[in-house]
Amino acid sequence: MAKEMFTDNKRVRDLVKLMADNGLTEIELVEDKSSIRLRRDLTPAAPAMAHGAAVGAAAPAISAAPVVTQAAPSPVVAPAASEKSTGPSIKSPMVGTFYSAAGPDSPPFVKVGAHVDKDTVVCIIEAMKVFNEIKAEATGTIAKILVQNGQGVEFNQPLFLLKAD
Repeated sequence: MAKEMFTDNKRVRDLVKLMADNGLTEIELVEDKSSIRLRRDLTPAAPAMAHGAAVGAAAPAISAAPVVTQAAPSPVVAPAASEKSTGPSIKSPMVGTFYSAAGPDSPPFVKVGAHVDKDTVVCIIEAMKVFNEIKAEATGTIAKILVQNGQGVEFNQPLFLLKAD
């Protein structure tokens, strides 16, 4: 008897990596008579599930499709209570790696105290070997940088706190 397509752990890991690399929270794959649905919850309050743990009744799914939940690869950095009152934040529009400068020998795009407007490039986020310039999309002064150079970031994770001008 042929080996079932979705019992291959490498295949499941590849699908999980595809989800993480593209900022997806759910993916469903149907081939012939087999199907699989993978779902991950990016809310920090949700209990972390072990990689590859099956959750059959956690969400509505096609009866033949197992649901596998993947915990977020890195915790979302939430600002402290005193930081929340500072002003708006600049959030990551994608999952990827945060870079504060265009290159290792380049100065950072912004530093604490720098004035930004909606068109100011504040960082680069690398996703799938593509370097994406991230603009402030707000006006203010950088009050705090919440992530470190080279750190992985999640979708909608605060990167910078602003003080309103």
